[in-house]
Amino acid sequence: MRAIVCRELTGPSALRVENREPSEPTDSEVKIAAHAWGVNFVDVLMTRGGYQLKPELPFVCGLEGAGEVLDVGRTVTEYRPGDRVIYGMRPGAFAEVVTVASTSIIHAPATLDWEQAACFRSAFVTAYHGLVQGGRLAAGEVALIHGATGGMGLAAVQVAKLLGATVIATGGSEAKLDIVKQYGADHVVSYASPHFRETVRDLTGGADVVFDPVGGDVFDESMRCLNWGARIVVVGFTSGRAAEARTNHVLIKGASIVGVRAGEFARRNPEIGRKNLETVAEWAEAGKIQSHISHRFPFENVADAMTAITNREVIGRAVLHR
Repeated sequence: MRAIVCRELTGPSALRVENREPSEPTDSEVKIAAHAWGVNFVDVLMTRGGYQLKPELPFVCGLEGAGEVLDVGRTVTEYRPGDRVIYGMRPGAFAEVVTVASTSIIHAPATLDWEQAACFRSAFVTAYHGLVQGGRLAAGEVALIHGATGGMGLAAVQVAKLLGATVIATGGSEAKLDIVKQYGADHVVSYASPHFRETVRDLTGGADVVFDPVGGDVFDESMRCLNWGARIVVVGFTSGRAAEARTNHVLIKGASIVGVRAGEFARRNPEIGRKNLETVAEWAEAGKIQSHISHRFPFENVADAMTAITNREVIGRAVLHR
């Protein structure tokens, strides 16, 4: 089988496609023939040693994919050969055949094709966990979703709408935001507009929950358009700068700031984590949410996919296919 291997932490251009022997499943594992793979910004960071998880070199890249079950371990009863599944790994997903713990997979919703299924898991689970457990978003509240043209942000727009919120979505391009509006955002605001905080206040009076995978200046602006008791959900720092919260603003607004790591939360709270995954999968099965894919690349062109993400060319998700 082919696998995408990182042997040095010099970025995506150093990745290589290598031939490796797939492993056989242990009693609790499932062997999967992958059909497509979701590419994340985290994958880019790992190739540079810039993520908090630093696998020992060399390592197979990738966090998620989708494929068909080939074989199952002796104690696995919920999956069988031929099943369509979505899987997650930490890392190791970018291989044509993977062997995964049965607890790390889920049946793929029939409404999603291979590519949509491959990039479904991380974005929607993070969005759901961030808004529900992190932000405690309630129906009728205002959700300010930053980075809405990216994978997590576009997923958060859809989740927030299903939770009954009024959604203000932000992004850096008017053309990209036109697509975001198609996924349910009530209002879209470009970062190019000076002081988006004023636009948010004019539209709704302020935000009750802020979903922020961007950080930096965007976080700073958000602090100026909070309603009383607002919750700011910190998901990442794609701007390249981690923000420094002004605690006087937190105090005045009675606000709270919550850091969200969906994977770590699920490892520490496996029952809740599993329920989160099952909930978003049920929504997808019902046709209520879906992945938006703007860029598709052959498996061996993984560096091109990561470059597109780094250059902010992608709307929603980028995927690899056979």
